Amino acid sequence: MKKKLPRGTGLAGALIVLIIAASLISPHFLNPINILNVLRQVALYGILGIGMTFVILTKGIDLSVGSIVALVGVTGAVLMEQGMPIPLMVLICIAIGALVGCVNGFGISFFRIPAFIMTLGCMVMVRGFALMIADGGTVNPSKLADSFFVLGGGYLLGVPTPIYVFAIVCIVAAVVLSLTPFGRAIYAVGSNEEAARLSGINVPLVIFSVYIICGVLAALSGLIFLSRLSVGDPNSGLGLELEAITIAVIGGTSLFGGEGTVLGTMGGAMVLAIIANILNLAGVSPFSQQVVKGAIIVLAVLLEAGRKARR
Repeated sequence: MKKKLPRGTGLAGALIVLIIAASLISPHFLNPINILNVLRQVALYGILGIGMTFVILTKGIDLSVGSIVALVGVTGAVLMEQGMPIPLMVLICIAIGALVGCVNGFGISFFRIPAFIMTLGCMVMVRGFALMIADGGTVNPSKLADSFFVLGGGYLLGVPTPIYVFAIVCIVAAVVLSLTPFGRAIYAVGSNEEAARLSGINVPLVIFSVYIICGVLAALSGLIFLSRLSVGDPNSGLGLELEAITIAVIGGTSLFGGEGTVLGTMGGAMVLAIIANILNLAGVSPFSQQVVKGAIIVLAVLLEAGRKARR
């Protein structure tokens, strides 16, 4: 009788193979500075991946996360430029992410607009707002806001601060998905929406909520990007939705809904960051890297479809 391997074994194996391959391809990979850079990338994109995991678990998709990153970046920069206290600026930026999530969730859950179309429209609209606020250029925050830049570019006990933020996000997300009725409702809606409705779950409210969570986490990523780049750029975040989807899918979150874990998404973020680091160390152009990431998504979906067909 064939013994079934524990879920996640393949991802762990892929990580080990990638680390060994990266070490052989470049002696600089295991340099402590490079390792910290890889972990910083894991945190920056992993937060978006966690938000996308919530959405994909309900069989949805959110293409607006990259535009939210841009809008939050320019808005935060403008507010700091005008001397607004940093805590208030952070709250406003998080509220912006939540508002975009509300718009997405409202259209998808209550008007039954397909998630792809709804979030595509928001992606274009939100990017337009970012360009309007920045007047097509970049916004340089006041020097008085230097303390804010610790969030994305600072260190605590020798470890980049975004990693701490990512760890907190992962712990909270894992608790919500694993130990709360809301988390179980998310899996139920993604597995079978009609069965979830018949069992008393408020399906529209669950779907509405996951898009708010995704928007808030995208706004948090936008703040970290602003802190890291030290400038608000309306063109930042281009293609980040692809990164977030790739991370979730590599981590084992099914695009067909109902399957996926926070631990898997963390692994997916590490795999993608290591692949990007290998390609950078090997001198591969960013354009070619997009081809690789797109191919990874297609391969992951084909494997998932094949796995479902065998059931």
